[in-house]
Amino acid sequence: MTRDSKALAIVTNYGVEQDELLVPLRHLRDDGVQVDIAAVDEDDIRTLVRDKEPGETVSPTHTLGQVDAADYDLLLIPGGTVNADTLRLHDEAVDLVRAFSATGRAVAAICHGPWLLAEAGVATGKRMTSFPSLRTDLTNAGAEWTDEPVVEDTTGGWHLVTSRNPDDLAPFTQAIDAALRRPAPAAGGRG
Repeated sequence: MTRDSKALAIVTNYGVEQDELLVPLRHLRDDGVQVDIAAVDEDDIRTLVRDKEPGETVSPTHTLGQVDAADYDLLLIPGGTVNADTLRLHDEAVDLVRAFSATGRAVAAICHGPWLLAEAGVATGKRMTSFPSLRTDLTNAGAEWTDEPVVEDTTGGWHLVTSRNPDDLAPFTQAIDAALRRPAPAAGGRG
């Protein structure tokens, strides 16, 4: 990881799991990584705690349509059932996942976030984990699902980090650090 690394978190404006967004965001920023948050629109992001209680409100830095995958080294997809289910309905979010994977850039998804990987058609052949209720969806999308705190996979030339839930944030952020330390892909190539 270099001090000029850039990460992009993508979310909807309601329902993202508070800690799955804020813990990695603060961790990365503390390490000198520039982190942008792209939401569906410019309104504040209303997080939830365990999909139930209101959490912190966060301001996005961009909308999904304003960002370019080529400007970032890592894509962060936090969970939250409502967030992930809604996010996969937005073509801009799906296109960002496809762009990151096609160019060898790292993707880190936690809890319900891997739903977006299935929607983007990039889960095939990848070993991953998620919140347990996504097991069938990810398996049907061609992934090899496993129940582990964090799973890293570099199959297909791009680094995927997945994790199960907020209880796994410590190993998840460590794996994100490792993904950012990998050499950047060559322009137009896979890393």
